[in-house]
Amino acid sequence: MKKILVTGGNGQLGNCFLKLSGDYKDRYQFTFTDSATLDITDPDQISDFFTELKPDFCINASAYTAVDLAETEKEKAFAVNAAGVAHLAEACRDNNCTLIHISTDYVFDGDTNISYTEDNFTNPQGVYGASKREGEELALAINPKTIVIRTSWLYSEFNKNFVKTMLNLFTIKDELGIVADQFGQPTNANDLADAVMTIIEKEPKTYGIFHFSNQPETNWFDFASKIAELSGSDIKLNAITTEQFPTPAKRPKRSTMALDKIEEKYGIQPKHWENSLEECIIILQKDQQ
Repeated sequence: MKKILVTGGNGQLGNCFLKLSGDYKDRYQFTFTDSATLDITDPDQISDFFTELKPDFCINASAYTAVDLAETEKEKAFAVNAAGVAHLAEACRDNNCTLIHISTDYVFDGDTNISYTEDNFTNPQGVYGASKREGEELALAINPKTIVIRTSWLYSEFNKNFVKTMLNLFTIKDELGIVADQFGQPTNANDLADAVMTIIEKEPKTYGIFHFSNQPETNWFDFASKIAELSGSDIKLNAITTEQFPTPAKRPKRSTMALDKIEEKYGIQPKHWENSLEECIIILQKDQQ
């Protein structure tokens, strides 16, 4: 039975893997870690862990994701998102393990009217994006058996995310201003977990960078409006500009990613974001009953 190590096991993507792991119990043995059980910034701890476990696949779902805080915690962001990824890649290389590393659309500057392909020039605008891009580069350089998956606007029924924040605000606010001039693709983390498992099961593998999200593109205002519609909220939403909602870290204006490569190489057809959002809201509303 092959072994799968999932780092960041207490995050929303990690929880999605935990949720689906039962469907694969006859083929894979899953091990979930968090920063308390495996500190990816400690190369010796990682080396010892890999020597004992001997995983066939390492899904790196751990990351420093505080986009705004990263502007003042640069050292911490790079320690996790770059150096930590390098340590994992080294352990994977030394143990003939495939590394599946989760990255982000923030590696792009967003100043384009076309969808980014995996080969397009990256130009991160903040510390978070820069640290994630360095992690990509290190992983690919160190371990030949590396698959980088860039995703965007991740949400699920687990942990803190935009969908859950909106649903909470809908219950305590009469109206909200939502940015309408930033475009991207929402991604249900459960769909991303399914895509990763499809990749793990596929042979032979194509290594390198892939994009995965739900489709097509939307903006934060339309995304929030659909959350309100599907949840039955009558809150008043007002479209605002990025300038009206300043943040410490600059966000990409349009970070839409082309999804052709992952479909061509792995047969993965991303779902429409509205359908995946509806599935998530149904789960969240059931949990509240």
